[in-house]
Amino acid sequence: MILNPFLAFFWDTSKHSPQLTPTYGPELEGGGERRGSAHAHTQVVRPSRPPAALQCPDPQAPPSPPAQEGGGRSKMAARVLLRRSLAAASAGPCLPSSGGLALRGLASSASRPREDSWLKSLFVRKVDPRKDAHSNLLAKRETSSLYKLQFHNVKPEYLDAYNKLCQEVLPKIHEEKHYPCALVGTWNTWYGEQDQAVHLWRYEGGYPALNEVMNKLRQNKEFTEFRKERGNMLLSRKNQLLLEFSFWNEPVPRAGPNIYELRSYQLRPGTMIEWGNYWARAIRFRQDNNEAVGGFFSQIGQLYMVHHLWAYKDLQTREDIRNAAWHKPGWDELVYYTVPLIQEMESRIMIPLKISPLQ
Repeated sequence: MILNPFLAFFWDTSKHSPQLTPTYGPELEGGGERRGSAHAHTQVVRPSRPPAALQCPDPQAPPSPPAQEGGGRSKMAARVLLRRSLAAASAGPCLPSSGGLALRGLASSASRPREDSWLKSLFVRKVDPRKDAHSNLLAKRETSSLYKLQFHNVKPEYLDAYNKLCQEVLPKIHEEKHYPCALVGTWNTWYGEQDQAVHLWRYEGGYPALNEVMNKLRQNKEFTEFRKERGNMLLSRKNQLLLEFSFWNEPVPRAGPNIYELRSYQLRPGTMIEWGNYWARAIRFRQDNNEAVGGFFSQIGQLYMVHHLWAYKDLQTREDIRNAAWHKPGWDELVYYTVPLIQEMESRIMIPLKISPLQ
């Protein structure tokens, strides 16, 4: 085995004390393999009993005992060296000093997993295991309503024609008694993503009602023509299937004029139950002015999405109501605990169309 010259110097000095001859076991970091780091060219040798000159002096270690004669002297020195080496290893790597020789300590990779797990405990939120689905724990059990939220991005030059077409066809679907669905609201985005239409439908009866409506609309010639004409006006579209939070009131028609705010939250996976628990208490702070319209969470589409729908007389009223909530004891604490659950959020200010039940 080849040692570097620095270690070889101390190896040779041990010839004068046969009882102190250290037994070196060449152990490479990582089970005898070279590390794939910046120090990969260095072969780290770990002596089972290091020489004294290589160790950092421990200021708290007891003074060396007086020398003894013969073999007792050598055994005592070996015990002192071993004790000091263990103390130095627990104190961390030593730095060279001007008074003597010292070996630069190498950081142990064994401590890195512990450090990583400690850092993760600060920044990674632990999620408690749940015994039931979100839909069973958060949705209203007395009703089986399913909601569909549609976002249509319209070509700017076709927005007026799109609105006119929707106002002709959508009320017919809403008023058809054989269709178990209802138009909750329809809007144009005023502030947020421009040239966008938003529609909210309710299917009374859940997924079976949704399937029934879809099958009937495929056979409705007026609706199929509407879809073809509408498709020429759109840039893109998407939808989501939602359930309603049990602690929100069901959206009901209201008189206008109002503006509506749709606040959409992308939550961290696994935090939906926690969000619902906090907002079940927070909603009482936001009902004094009848601004709460509905609260929903996604089931199909973009998952872990929450949508809160609010109504205000105008933007200044919105500002006043939201500022007043901060003066109520407990609101700030609930906001403090819900903010870490959010990955992304978006606010839309929307204007209802003339046919919208929510005015």
